Amino acid sequence: MQLLPSHTSVIVVGLGPVGAALCNLLGRHGIQVLAIDLATEVFAAPRAIALDNEALRILQMCGVTEGEFETVAIPHVRMHSPVFGQFGQANSCGPMDGHPKLVTFFQPELEAVLRAKLAMHPHVQTHLGVEMVSFTQDGGGVHVSLKTANGSVFVVRADYLIGADGANSLVRRQLGLPFDGQSYPEDWLVVDAKKVPDPIDHVEFLCNHKRPVPHMVAPGGRQRWEFKLAAHESREEMEKPETIRRLLAPWARTEEIEIERVAVYRFHARVANRFSSARAFLVGDAAHITPPFIGQGLVAGLRDVGNLGWKLAWVLQGRASAAILETYNQERRPHVVAMVRLATFMGRMVMPGNAVSAFLLHGVMSGLRLVPRLRRLFEELEVKPAHCFQKGLFLGKGGPSRLRRGGLLAQGWVRGSLNARPLLSDDVFGEAMVAIGFGVDPQRHLDPAVSRSWVKAGGRFVQIDPRGPSCAPTRSERWEDISGVLIPNYAPMGWVAIARPDRTVMHDGPATSVSRLISDSLSVLSQAPLQAGAALNTAGDQCA
Repeated sequence: MQLLPSHTSVIVVGLGPVGAALCNLLGRHGIQVLAIDLATEVFAAPRAIALDNEALRILQMCGVTEGEFETVAIPHVRMHSPVFGQFGQANSCGPMDGHPKLVTFFQPELEAVLRAKLAMHPHVQTHLGVEMVSFTQDGGGVHVSLKTANGSVFVVRADYLIGADGANSLVRRQLGLPFDGQSYPEDWLVVDAKKVPDPIDHVEFLCNHKRPVPHMVAPGGRQRWEFKLAAHESREEMEKPETIRRLLAPWARTEEIEIERVAVYRFHARVANRFSSARAFLVGDAAHITPPFIGQGLVAGLRDVGNLGWKLAWVLQGRASAAILETYNQERRPHVVAMVRLATFMGRMVMPGNAVSAFLLHGVMSGLRLVPRLRRLFEELEVKPAHCFQKGLFLGKGGPSRLRRGGLLAQGWVRGSLNARPLLSDDVFGEAMVAIGFGVDPQRHLDPAVSRSWVKAGGRFVQIDPRGPSCAPTRSERWEDISGVLIPNYAPMGWVAIARPDRTVMHDGPATSVSRLISDSLSVLSQAPLQAGAALNTAGDQCA
C-alpha cells in the first residue's frame, strides 16, 4: 500500500460511483488525485438501479465502454391505476446521443469497473479504510486530517477538496451548508430478487393508494419491488420472510427465487443551498438527494462530476481562471432543483394519499392523454427538464441553428475514412476543448495567432462532414457523420461550434467569425473573478 502523500491537487472523499467517476475524469486529464473511503470493499448489494443516456455518456467520458457492465434497456415506463388501468406511459425505447434512453444496471458491478479503471491513471492514488476527520481552508489550499485503519492521523494539503461522501456528508456538515428539503414520512420496503420466472421487460408503477408498488427488471435475472408500508406496519414485521412471501405472491413463488436484498428506508428530497464553498465542492448525494420516482439519483451525481471535473483540470493546469469554478454551482444547482421537483410530482402520482385524491389525480392524467400535445409531453419525456443552463460558462444567445449555447452538443457516430471503424463523436473529441466545423474547415478563416492561443489552451480543431466522400482540402481532423445526427439538421453547413470538454456548447457562429468565437471563449476562460461574473451571466433565456 502506498503511503499517504503530504500534498496532492485534489482529495476526493468517498469512492462510490460518483466519487470513482470523478477520479477517472480527473485521471484522464492527468490531475493528481487522492481518493479515500472508509469502506474497504464495494458495497455488495444493489442500490441505484437506473441510468439514462446522459449518465451513460458521462461514463463514456470516464472511459467506460459499452458492455463493460451489464445493462437492460427499458423500452417504456408504465403507470397503472386500479380504477383507470394504465393512465400514463413514458416511451424510453431507442437511442439518444449514442446510448439507450433508459437502462437498469447492477450498482456493485459498475463500481467495480470504475475502481478497476483507476489503476490506469498513475496520478490517482486510492486509499481504502481511511476516513476524513476534519479540514481547514486558507487562500492557498485545503488542509485535510485523515485517519487510517490503525488510528494514525495524517494531514494532507490539497488545492481542492471534493465531498462525494453521501447524504450524511461530513464535508457538507463541516462547511455548514444547509441541506434544505423534506423527508417523506412513509417507510418503504425494497426487495431485490434473482432468478424470478417470467420477468417483465419494463418498469411499472402500480399506483394503488392502499399499497403503491414500483416494480422493475434489472440485469442478471433480477427484479426489484418497492412496497409502501402502512402506518401500523413496522420494519421488523415487514422484513420477515413470511411477509416477503406474501407481498411477492402475485408475481412469483418465493421458494423458487433468490432474495438478494431486503431493506426498509425513507425517501428524501433535499438540496444543499450551495454546492461549493471556497476550495471545497459537493457532488452526488452530498449535494442533493432525489426521490427515486424518476430514476435520477445517481444520474444527477454523474452530471455533477461531468461538469466539475474538466473545470478543476483546466484551473489546475493553468488553462483557465479559478473564477470558472463558481459556474459549477451556477449551472448544476438549478437543474438539480428542477429534477427534484419533477420527482416530487411523480411521487404524488405514485403514492396518492387516499382514494379520493387517487381518483382525481389519475383521472385527470387519463384525460390529459386524450390531448395529443399533452400526451407527447409525458410519453416522449418532454416533461423532463433539459440539461441546458440559463446562466454559466458560455456566451450570449445562440444563432440560427439547433445548437443551444449552454446545452449539450449532440453525439453521433462518425468515421475517419471509408473503411475505418465508426466511433462516437465524444471519443473523437476526447478531453479537449474543440472548435468543430460543420461541413467546413474551422481553421479556414482563422487568424494564426488565435490558432496558436487555442492550441496552447488545450483546444483542438475538428471538421465534421456529411456522410459521403469529400475531397475538399482541410487542415483539421476530418470525420464523416455516418449517423446523420450532426448535420445538416442539427447544425448548418459552414457553421462552427465551440464545445467544452463536458460537451456543452460554449459559443457558435459562421465559420467566417471563427477567430472571434475562439477569442471570446478564451477570454471567458481567463477573466478575473469580477469581470468573469459579469461576462458569464449574459445567457438570458437561451434554454427557454
